[in-house]
Amino acid sequence: MAGFPLSAKISPIGCTVPDIYPFARPLLFALDAEKAHSLTLPTLRLAQRLGLTGLIRRPAADPRTVMGIRFPNPVGLAAGLDKDGAYIDGLAALGFGFIEIGTVTPRPQQGNPQPRMFRLPQAGAIINRLGFNNGGVDAFVRNVQSSRFFQERSGVLGLNIGKNGDTPLERAADDYLHCLRKVYPYASYVTVNVSSPNTKNLRQLQGESELDALLSRLKAEQRTLADTHKRYVPLVLKIAPDIDAEQIKIIADALMRHGIDGVIATNTTITRDAVAGMMHGDETGGLSGAPVFAMSNRVIAGLRIALGDALPIIGVGGILSGADAKTKIDAGASLVQVYSGLIYRGPALVREAAAALRQ
Repeated sequence: MAGFPLSAKISPIGCTVPDIYPFARPLLFALDAEKAHSLTLPTLRLAQRLGLTGLIRRPAADPRTVMGIRFPNPVGLAAGLDKDGAYIDGLAALGFGFIEIGTVTPRPQQGNPQPRMFRLPQAGAIINRLGFNNGGVDAFVRNVQSSRFFQERSGVLGLNIGKNGDTPLERAADDYLHCLRKVYPYASYVTVNVSSPNTKNLRQLQGESELDALLSRLKAEQRTLADTHKRYVPLVLKIAPDIDAEQIKIIADALMRHGIDGVIATNTTITRDAVAGMMHGDETGGLSGAPVFAMSNRVIAGLRIALGDALPIIGVGGILSGADAKTKIDAGASLVQVYSGLIYRGPALVREAAAALRQ
């Protein structure tokens, strides 16, 4: 997946400034995936602080109102790239219509042992088993508060919450409630992640009785927090692609019954059919990128049938082109998010996807 076309912008001094990511990608891909990740984000933050990100071409305005929130354009960053909210300002410079950070847990945790992130370039895919590695919700909130993006209310910020790996499943709701209380004052919306395959038994929370109990407590807390802060912050549920039609219907019914404000479809997959026989194809963890595209679209379409127009869907999974983003919208999504595609395509993907969706 090399050789993507360059686009250019005229800089303030009259020079043509090409997208540099196609040049940088081979160097980054020569590094271990997690090391490349740890190099790229601080570099982006430095570039932003030096004013260099002002040369990046951003999408034209294309506002959408979803969940009562005005999104400058419908292309967002999915959670997982910036788990601690340490790079919000740099990421904002890439032209996203919204940014989602996390997943954050109540207490700091190291996540799973390294190596735990693998690229599969043949498939346009990534496998990760990071395991909610983050510095805990208190540090997360401090990072959000210190960002110019938050201080200046520059755009839409989604905050994604989860549970600690060592919290028993029967006490999972306590972790989500703790995080919700902490992040609520700073979020445009809050995402409840019950679908990562890298925290033991987490996906059991998608079961009918478990989900019903969790959403009931979260909705009650949302009402309390809305009264306390005099501000309503939407709650969104993020679900897995590895669910059948019956499970889609169960989840849709629960979302409507509890008055949840939206759903993100989908997280990573545990299936490996699309990458069988490839280097790293048998690594454990969540598979993202092109192989999850059709699975995600199937879930989006099923949700749209089950939900009607009751609540919006944010489509994520395998967007590597503008056409892919359009397919997500055609399947029933109101907004889209990218992650793995950004690793393979760079900032040009944001512009291309936004252009494809422009009304």
